[in-house]
Amino acid sequence: MKRALYSIAAIVLIAAASITWYGYSLLFKNNIHGETGYLYIREGATVESFMTDIDSLGTIRNKRSLRRVASIEKLEGSIKPGRYRIKSGMGNREIVRMVKYGWQTPLNITISGNIRTKERLAGILSRKLEADSSSMLRMLNNDSLAFSMGFKPETFIGMFIPDTYEVFWTVTPVELAERFRKEYEKFWNEERRAQAYAAGFTPEQITIIASVVAEETNIREEYPVIAGVYINRLKAGIPLQADPTVKFALNDPSVKRILFKHLQIESPYNTYKNKGLPPGPITIPSAAAIDGVLTFKKHGYFYFCAKPSLDGSHVFASSLAEHGRNARAYQNAISKLKM
Repeated sequence: MKRALYSIAAIVLIAAASITWYGYSLLFKNNIHGETGYLYIREGATVESFMTDIDSLGTIRNKRSLRRVASIEKLEGSIKPGRYRIKSGMGNREIVRMVKYGWQTPLNITISGNIRTKERLAGILSRKLEADSSSMLRMLNNDSLAFSMGFKPETFIGMFIPDTYEVFWTVTPVELAERFRKEYEKFWNEERRAQAYAAGFTPEQITIIASVVAEETNIREEYPVIAGVYINRLKAGIPLQADPTVKFALNDPSVKRILFKHLQIESPYNTYKNKGLPPGPITIPSAAAIDGVLTFKKHGYFYFCAKPSLDGSHVFASSLAEHGRNARAYQNAISKLKM
């Protein structure tokens, strides 16, 4: 009798162990092989489309077991869109719950300086995100949104401070704008705002000046000096006469050199015809360019032109006569180069 009971007990224990092992394997055993991949799920995904998408990664060991757990977890109708990291060591339950509860893996988007148009910015913002460039451009051209965030339509692009930002793939254009607004407030901290106001400008105006400075030189050390030239001209009521603003007004990338005929264009961005600042940034300036304006050099210069050394640096002048001599030296250097 005892032997029979022992046999029954042994069978029960083996069965229980088998069930436990099966349950563990079904839910927790590694079902991924190979390199880490990323699964992109859009709105309205079904279990069938989820299975197709994850299978396309080529990393699932046992599709049947994954489908079984998806059924147990009642995944149908509960899949959240997102970008999900699929890596070795993941079991079925972890995979299923990840997409069921939206445990996304964020990604980085990088905005570099000197982006000149909203179209270009829209393309960069949408490159890694679910939202396409058209929806991003609609956001950037949304005047009501710009006003609600404290900007004019012309200055709105200046809110997007160049840097690298961590966001989710599913972030909407408006959510992204709200994120950049917060980052803008962090950048324009109390110290930077105090510097701007002490110079007699708002943060938006500093951004406009920085956009012109950044287009004039690639040498960071020159940012404060060139900024000082423009600030001197603004305070003296002299037109900026900045070639980059004319190039922006022309909206023609093929124009490499500004000629006299180009100066005749009727545009609020033509700083040869209009005093003061252009209506908005002509490019998205880098943080370094903005800080270069905030720490502008106080000097007596009103003019500058490229040095005859042709190394990209500039020579500065206080008078038109001195500037004329500098400009002729530069033109002579160009002429000798062509010979």
